[in-house]
Amino acid sequence: MPGESYDVVLLGGGTGGYAAAFRGAQLGLKVAVVEKDKVGGTCLHRGCIPTKALLKSGSVARLMRDGAQYGVTATGIEIDYSKAIERSGRIVEQNYKGLQFLFRKHKIDIYEGVGRLKDNRTVIVTKADGSTEEVKGNAIIIDTGSRPRAIPGIEFDGKRVINSDHSTWSPDLPKRVIIRGGGATGVEFATIYRDFGCEVTLVGRVVPNEDREVSQQLTRSFTKAGIKIIPDYRPTAEDFNITEGGVELRVKRDGKEERIEADTLLVAIGRQGNIEDIGLEELGIKTKDSYIVTDDFGFTGVDGVYAIGDVIGKQLLAHTAMHQGIIVMELLAGKKPMPLDLKKVPSVTFCHPEIGSVGLTEEEAKAEGRTIKVGKFPLRANGKALIEDEVDGFAKVIADAETDEILGVHLIGGHATELIGEAALASLLEATPWEIGLSVHPHPTISEVLGEAALAVDGMAIHI
Repeated sequence: MPGESYDVVLLGGGTGGYAAAFRGAQLGLKVAVVEKDKVGGTCLHRGCIPTKALLKSGSVARLMRDGAQYGVTATGIEIDYSKAIERSGRIVEQNYKGLQFLFRKHKIDIYEGVGRLKDNRTVIVTKADGSTEEVKGNAIIIDTGSRPRAIPGIEFDGKRVINSDHSTWSPDLPKRVIIRGGGATGVEFATIYRDFGCEVTLVGRVVPNEDREVSQQLTRSFTKAGIKIIPDYRPTAEDFNITEGGVELRVKRDGKEERIEADTLLVAIGRQGNIEDIGLEELGIKTKDSYIVTDDFGFTGVDGVYAIGDVIGKQLLAHTAMHQGIIVMELLAGKKPMPLDLKKVPSVTFCHPEIGSVGLTEEEAKAEGRTIKVGKFPLRANGKALIEDEVDGFAKVIADAETDEILGVHLIGGHATELIGEAALASLLEATPWEIGLSVHPHPTISEVLGEAALAVDGMAIHI
């Protein structure tokens, strides 16, 4: 490794970085990765994988409590949250070992340490012992990721005020928790904590980036599950009182004040790009709102330097980062990849009920001046949803009334995160609602709701 030169050097080995590295190796490029922590990044070690494992454990707890309706009555149920954390750790470790194997398989060198751009062809790596090493490449791809954003004036302490990094691995289950932020992170942890019996207060609009009807449905489902929601309220540091004993939130609305007490405040108001101290300013790489500015192919405007994933802020999703990395690497290998159309990338949220969406919301389609037609189908009219007791939700298909183009698909309910893949493929292949409805969906499955909603666009649904 010392003294070697590479075709491409990746600064960061998260989901986007390792996917890019593997594709580069497949295309015959010599690739190295500089990583200060562990390859796999936030998604594998602090995000996607461990949190979904906790959600699964929580769903088992919920199922045990509700078992009587299935003819299975469980008594003496005990919650051991530390065991759920341990299971999550085993799953992460198994995935990590698999990832390490793939690095060896593709013969990709990993430089462990903190990387910084020296110039547009060189990364300086500072190792744990303080020594440094230069890694040179014909091109550099920045994949430094993002981190949780704090409420201005309130610092994370890992105990009373936490973020998703803390909550993912803390074995301590709070009895009462305030979650500030109703995006994907907020609603997923609201589900986890509530399933494990915590008292949960969620502050902020529920899934604000989703279609409004999806937000309204999740709000109803959360309320039914016992989660207290304070929507459209944006508290500042002055509204919180944080002590050794707990957290108090003062909510002032309509001339009245309400005080909410909790053991912990989980801040989930978004993320910010990791752009500090990596040499961007010296190279003249432009940034905006904590993110690196790039074109549709990840090019920063500085010869030989590209950026992908969360750090460019275009869509903070692991699968988006993966495809961005693949596209940049194919470009560097002399291929002619198509840019990633973010409107065709599915978004998934693993709360209960689950959410899956792709394309425009109804509000966005109308804002673009589109004349639209909409088809909806409720899960309550689906036999498998009744069997699974996943009846809260619906499928919604939005199409252009003039061209029949599918503009957006939105699912909330059982297995929505799996089913949205079909809608993403339909969008990629420029299918029409009628073609989705014409495709035979197996019975009895929840997937039938997508076919029914597609047919409903033209008033042709069968079961409503």
